[in-house]
Amino acid sequence: MTDIPLFPLNTVLFPGMPLNLHIFEERYKQMINTCISEKIPFGVVLIEEGQEALGPVAQPYMTGCSARITQVQPLPQGRMNLVAIGEERFRIRELDRESQPYLVGRVESDPMPIGSVEELELQIEKLRPYVIRYLEIRSRAGDVQLDPDQLPTDAMALAYLSAFILGIESDKKQDLLEAGDAPEFVASVRALYSTENALLETMLKYSEQDGNPGNFSLN
Repeated sequence: MTDIPLFPLNTVLFPGMPLNLHIFEERYKQMINTCISEKIPFGVVLIEEGQEALGPVAQPYMTGCSARITQVQPLPQGRMNLVAIGEERFRIRELDRESQPYLVGRVESDPMPIGSVEELELQIEKLRPYVIRYLEIRSRAGDVQLDPDQLPTDAMALAYLSAFILGIESDKKQDLLEAGDAPEFVASVRALYSTENALLETMLKYSEQDGNPGNFSLN
């Protein structure tokens, strides 16, 4: 186990996925400067209770993802914009609210087990058409996120990207992050896409019938 700074947010980070942050609170300026100077990651954890900024440190869910800072843009008054990339899932074993102005967690690395490679490949092949359809719907609505031809060929890269781009509530993404193994993760992502695609298809149909699909919001 190791101790790492924790950043409670209203978002879920997955391995390999980007995270853009604007740092303005003093406690998080200190935290990020420590991460930069010591070349260590911080942990991204979804808020279970509390608020993201300007208040007491929130209570997080106990499963999160480490994040490695890749880009920093310094701003006046010590503020900064940064880009971080998700690295590895972890589980929090103990929370420390006293030693620093920000939350520190004693965490245990918990990479998602691959499980059955055959089952994973089967689930990925079932998932891919749903993701492509989702991107097509968003394109029709004028909200192009990604060219389907650019989807990764690597199974877990596709799985995490699919979870990342799906417009669902953060608590549902947290459930995905806590999946027991990769085939379970991918199967759960596909089930969410099935529901979301059906809903968005219906919404877009009525929007197009009104003659103005640009007014259709996917959020």
